Amino acid sequence: MPATGRSILGRPAASPAAARHGPWQPALGGIHLAEWLAELGGTAILVFGGLSAVCLDFGTGSPVAAVLPSTSARLLLTGALFAGTGALVTVSPLGRRSGAHLNPAVTLAFWLTGHVHPHDLLGYVASQCLGAIGGAILLALAWGGVAASVHDGVTQPGSGIGAPLAVLIEAVMTAVLVLTILLFVAHPRTMRWTPLAVWAVVTVLVWQGAPLTGTSLNPARSLGPALVAGDLHAYGVYLVGPLGGAVLGVAVQRLALPGLVPLTAKLFHGRGDRPTSLGHFPRAVLARPD
Repeated sequence: MPATGRSILGRPAASPAAARHGPWQPALGGIHLAEWLAELGGTAILVFGGLSAVCLDFGTGSPVAAVLPSTSARLLLTGALFAGTGALVTVSPLGRRSGAHLNPAVTLAFWLTGHVHPHDLLGYVASQCLGAIGGAILLALAWGGVAASVHDGVTQPGSGIGAPLAVLIEAVMTAVLVLTILLFVAHPRTMRWTPLAVWAVVTVLVWQGAPLTGTSLNPARSLGPALVAGDLHAYGVYLVGPLGGAVLGVAVQRLALPGLVPLTAKLFHGRGDRPTSLGHFPRAVLARPD
């Protein structure tokens, strides 16, 4: 991506909010170790907390199964707990420092819009993968045989779902997630509600999509458990699908809603937060939201 901020899909057009509050600025280069470490820690928490919900709701001896025998109801609960973990990370000091992507597909989407520098694309993705591996190791240590009973949280296509169809389903679901994020961070009025929107969307996607693909949406989330379990045979689905979905989501935003351009590469940016190097959020917006 050139230093001018052009992405491979073209430079974003100015949004009405950006026109009022200041010009859009390209992502800045450099080594942002603190942000990368925040992503590593945040992703580890997401994987450990989210997969702990899987263990609790579907593992051997699950107390939830006795109360909620319905698989659909437990999937809905699991989705809410998994997504809720991510939402809590987003508004935590870790998430507010890094932007709480916690997902290579989200970072790729922001890179395509020109809001993430190539240095941070590489740094974030590496940190997310390492964090996911760490979270999966902690899961196996903490839950032991219960984690093993749910195959350590490994994502796999459902019965009768071939790899091409699984890739397509993951791509479409990830595109929905990415498009939700891009639209919510495109205006200061909706930006603060991004974690809540993502929580709702991911909850529904897990509820409806888990029987089909396991609802990964996230190459790092799938990589950690797959490495811990020593089962990478289906990982290609969860690499190609979500990354393809990120490209699809950005393309839909650019073609259908070209005036709604992300103002920042952070999923939550409150008043008093430090400006992020990953796509500067104009100070005027923080001082005078509308």
